[in-house]
Amino acid sequence: MTQFTLHDAPLRPAEERASVLSDLGFGAQFSDRMAVADWTAADGWHDRRIVAYGPFELDPAAAVFHYAQEAFEGLKAYAHADGSIWRFRADVNAERFRRSCRRLGLPELSAADFLASVDELVAAERDWVPTGAEQSLYLRPFMFARSPILAVKPSTSVTYAVIASPSGAYFGGSGVAPVDIWFTRDYSRAAPGGTGFAKCGGNYAASMVAQQEAEANGCSQVGFVDAVEHRFVEELGGMNLFAVTSDGTVVTPELTDTILEGVTRSAVLQLARDAGLSVEERRLELTELVDGIDSGLFTEVFACGTAAIITPVGTLKDADGAHVVGDGRPGATTLALRQRLTDIQYGLAEDTHGWMHRIV
Repeated sequence: MTQFTLHDAPLRPAEERASVLSDLGFGAQFSDRMAVADWTAADGWHDRRIVAYGPFELDPAAAVFHYAQEAFEGLKAYAHADGSIWRFRADVNAERFRRSCRRLGLPELSAADFLASVDELVAAERDWVPTGAEQSLYLRPFMFARSPILAVKPSTSVTYAVIASPSGAYFGGSGVAPVDIWFTRDYSRAAPGGTGFAKCGGNYAASMVAQQEAEANGCSQVGFVDAVEHRFVEELGGMNLFAVTSDGTVVTPELTDTILEGVTRSAVLQLARDAGLSVEERRLELTELVDGIDSGLFTEVFACGTAAIITPVGTLKDADGAHVVGDGRPGATTLALRQRLTDIQYGLAEDTHGWMHRIV
């Protein structure tokens, strides 16, 4: 098994850690250690280690600053009632990370290294795994280019790291509160042949101004249509989107090279099939979606992602107006799928698909 060497690190006192864990937002607090490995064209992957969480020293000419040559992932570790800690579908994250790195011209990290970095960091930081309702240790593996050169070419030196963030609900608050979505017509997230299917910072940077537009219109998230015809729903700034029809059919945009293949997305599709629901992965026009909401054809809409789990959508807005989904409250199918997913993740229901893996 791949081994990350555990180095001594200054640890915060138990009282300070308890104070942090007592008031969690999302992604704002970090544990004491991080996993790190380096790669060079000459030596390949080397110096796998777990060290104190802290800044990296980078040359101002490092390629990541100038050409955004980086990729990342997001997954969670969950505390179960018996004190054990488990991860959810990390093997799928490992493979997606390899695809992302390949598209960005970065060296591919083996699944063994990816999983070892996650498991060994979580084992070292197990005291940072929160135990509150729907809390988890959010894990952020990432890779970035270090070569100090301004020529436009792939870096010959990179660093891979994993940081850990004890986190609560992505949208804050308690319970399952619906969010409002703004669909932009002015901005595109990704284009065919680009990096839309990869998980990389450039895709999210492209969504930021549109996210500001969404917030200016009172919405929590922005939704995007395709960059060619500006008609077809693709995904949100950080999540995949689903709709449920009045007869219980679950509809989501089919995958293209402009849509990120969400780990939660594929789990939701499987859980929907397990529940006997019809599932459609197809092109979905924005006009079909909003007209269907207004007519009652689409009675539920929800977003999903590692951070947000399954989050109901209360209102969908665009430049033509607001479209309230159903009665604006979470729908029965949305809530049932969410409950089933979280029950599996927290060890409250049988994992019939082998999605969970015990770390400690």
